[in-house]
Amino acid sequence: MKSKAIFYHAGCPVCVEAEQNVALALDSDRFNLEVVHLGEQKSRISEADKSGVKSVPALLLDNKVFHINFGAALNDLK
Repeated sequence: MKSKAIFYHAGCPVCVEAEQNVALALDSDRFNLEVVHLGEQKSRISEADKSGVKSVPALLLDNKVFHINFGAALNDLK
C-alpha cells in the first residue's frame, strides 16, 4: 500500500520550483503525492499548521514535516 505525501506551498517561485523537483524525485511506487496550494486552499492552512508546517514549501511524509528552502512563513498565509 502506498503512503500519502502532501506537498504544501503558496505558489511563489521558490514553491513552484520545489514542487516540480519533489514530483520528479518522489518514488511514485511508494507515495501518492497530493499538492496543496495554500494560497488557493486557505481552508487547509489549519491542517498544515496542526501537522507541524511552519513555512512553505514543505513536504509531509509519514506524518513528518520536511521544510524545503523558505518561501513564506505559514503565519503569513493566515
